[in-house]
Amino acid sequence: MKRNPIVLFFVAAIVAAMLFAGVRVARQNRANSPGKGQLIGNLAPDFDLPTLDGKNLKLSDLRGKAVLLNFWATYCGPCKIEMPWFVELQKEYGPQGFQILGVAMDDASTEDIAKFAKEMGVNYPILIGKDSVADSYGGVNVLPTTFFVDRDGKLIAREFGLRSRSDFVDDIKKALSQGRAVQAQK
Repeated sequence: MKRNPIVLFFVAAIVAAMLFAGVRVARQNRANSPGKGQLIGNLAPDFDLPTLDGKNLKLSDLRGKAVLLNFWATYCGPCKIEMPWFVELQKEYGPQGFQILGVAMDDASTEDIAKFAKEMGVNYPILIGKDSVADSYGGVNVLPTTFFVDRDGKLIAREFGLRSRSDFVDDIKKALSQGRAVQAQK
């Protein structure tokens, strides 16, 4: 069977145009969404979320502390790897004005999340997440997603997926060293 070169040319041109349009739309969506570039350096979106013990916690109540805000889920394999690191990091850096917050983003019951956190030895607050909070942080499409907030409440870093422990330590030290609270201590 003989193929018509003109038809092949038009098919190739249509595919190329569709690819070009798709890439362009993706870039525009990324530029218009509140992604990493627009969030970093600005105040972290405030929230008021329930903890496992039924109380509510607002991010703004932690102003003056450096915060690691970790969006995770009980079914997330990489989350299970980093949680023991977070337990150690909370012990190590907590006395310096550092606080980890875990935001559970799955459909498990509060009781199941509490049981999971206890089994993991979690020593920091676990909050029951809401999609609206994740959306205010530019969407959390990857678990785990971790944000670092300085003592003034400004976002200074965002990490997607499992990172090395040393990456977390670098961002924690950066968060602890920034903000007016640090300047007042000097």
